[in-house]
Amino acid sequence: MKQLIVTSLLACSTLVSLCFAEDGAGSSTPATAPVRMGCGIMTFDTVPGWGLRPDGKSAIGPTHGAVVVDKMGNIYTSANQGVYVFSPEGKVVHSFLDSDYKSLHDMEIRDEDGVEYIYGARNQNAEGIKFNARTGEIALRLTLPEEAGLGNVKFNPTAITVAPNGDIYLSNGYATNHIFKYDKSGKYVMHFGEKGNGMKQFNTAHGMTLDTRYDPPRLLICDRNHTPKGRLVHYSLEGEFIEEVATGLGMPTSVAIQGDYVSVPDLMGRLVILDKSNTIMAVLGFNPDPATGRNFNVPQERWVEGVFSGTHGSYWDQDGNLYVQDWNVSGRIMKLVRVK
Repeated sequence: MKQLIVTSLLACSTLVSLCFAEDGAGSSTPATAPVRMGCGIMTFDTVPGWGLRPDGKSAIGPTHGAVVVDKMGNIYTSANQGVYVFSPEGKVVHSFLDSDYKSLHDMEIRDEDGVEYIYGARNQNAEGIKFNARTGEIALRLTLPEEAGLGNVKFNPTAITVAPNGDIYLSNGYATNHIFKYDKSGKYVMHFGEKGNGMKQFNTAHGMTLDTRYDPPRLLICDRNHTPKGRLVHYSLEGEFIEEVATGLGMPTSVAIQGDYVSVPDLMGRLVILDKSNTIMAVLGFNPDPATGRNFNVPQERWVEGVFSGTHGSYWDQDGNLYVQDWNVSGRIMKLVRVK
């Protein structure tokens, strides 16, 4: 197990000056020039205005969700009112705004026999869903399984992921902190975990993915509020505890894998990148202001280019660029271009 304290790595943090331009009303507006952040092979440039409407306003409304990228390079992000699909250039090309697609707290995308499906955890709607990424057709719904024998407990799913054989894992992270395993047809298989601060307990199992950096792959779980705060843990696909991967990560909200690297948004206002040994490679978008880090109520006119306010979701494209979503009242999604 490797202890990782992010706050000691500010030398590899965002290269940004916290400067504002005052407008006529006395409020502040962020600079629009790209900002370079990170270090070494994990250096990125921001893309100012990416994902905004032609009038400069956010296109998606309040965000408390996730990001995934399909095989064509389209970017899907979940907002409170639905799922929006962006082109790599930042234009909305499609959306799913019916009630079935509201409040997807977490998403995974998976190719199944040439068809891409999105799996989602709907915390406010007490279910997991699977839908066709092109048509939006709902293929599966996952509810609290009676077979688990837990009675009438609160079901508030926060994270979802899928094993190579199609088994589905759904975390009840805003309630009991059990992680439920279903087969690919949605049949209950088992559950594991419980709420607490013990080594094998979860205190807000908030994010989760299949960690393909290892063979066989395993579950990588964000235990957001565990003491010491902010850890990642590994479990086998059979629900067996493997190890505590990292601690001191603030409030890790989700995890996304590309090759040997994993991006970890921290709700306090930064994104951490780890390598296969779970050593920190870079810290992006670091927000030193306690008033705006972990703060949903930072309106668009107070956004600062290159500084996050509450990172919640992230995903890599095939070129190693990152798409990052803030937990934000105005709805913030950003593109970070990898510097080659």
